[in-house]
Amino acid sequence: MQAPHVVQDFPTGSAAAGPGRPVIEARNLDLVFETNDGPVHALSNVDLTVNKGDFVSFIGPSGCGKTTLLRVIADLETATGGSITVNGMTPSEARLAGAYGYVFQAAALYPWRTIRKNVALPLEVMGIPKAEQERRVAENMALVNLTGFEGKFPWQLSGGMQQRASIARALAVQPDMLLMDEPFGALDEIVRDHLNEQLLKLWAATQKTVVFVTHSIPEAVFLSTKIVVMSPRPGRIYDVIDCDLGTERSLDIRESPEFLEIAHRVRDGLRAGHAYDE
Repeated sequence: MQAPHVVQDFPTGSAAAGPGRPVIEARNLDLVFETNDGPVHALSNVDLTVNKGDFVSFIGPSGCGKTTLLRVIADLETATGGSITVNGMTPSEARLAGAYGYVFQAAALYPWRTIRKNVALPLEVMGIPKAEQERRVAENMALVNLTGFEGKFPWQLSGGMQQRASIARALAVQPDMLLMDEPFGALDEIVRDHLNEQLLKLWAATQKTVVFVTHSIPEAVFLSTKIVVMSPRPGRIYDVIDCDLGTERSLDIRESPEFLEIAHRVRDGLRAGHAYDE
């Protein structure tokens, strides 16, 4: 069975022109890794448009290429076929222009640096003046509700607080876009729910474009304006699902018929996408 292609075309132009304009466009994207055991086809014929202000989640089984696709966007991997632009530039140009902040699965904070100094680290590397560093650190610590913890070390904070610090660090470079690779996957359900709510508030406050990788159907539906369902062997886009649940969402929405309908479609897509090559 052939996977359905869901592609939306939009007028070309600068992503900075306003909401709804493309910030990521991939066409016929392929990625093949050369290994000692032969080539591994990680991504195949990926067509994707992410618009300014979208919150887009990639979901799929392990090994489906969702993190690989995120890394291609971030210029951490290089596609071997097709094309991709980020803010109208190549991923490499976008990286050098500071177009995005990247939040990894683990907080990746240096244990010998205070939270303030961890958040300021990319600003130090960029040569930002000290006064501006301090302003940005204070502003973004407040955004993630960590004001007062600037002098703590990572080991003095909970896992959820460490991830919030890593988000503040990503925001400190003032990117247009946040790329997030399963940032809450290792946290317990209660903490994860709380951080999902905080992330939605942060997204509303900053109006950033967010691209988010997850294994969790409820998390994807709760957070997203669009969900990209991926299938394995090699990674392809099986479906793109709109989440028309409004911008004001509480956890209670997960019991609504609209939420459950979208979750059901995601689940069906994951099953079908996983099965069609078997």
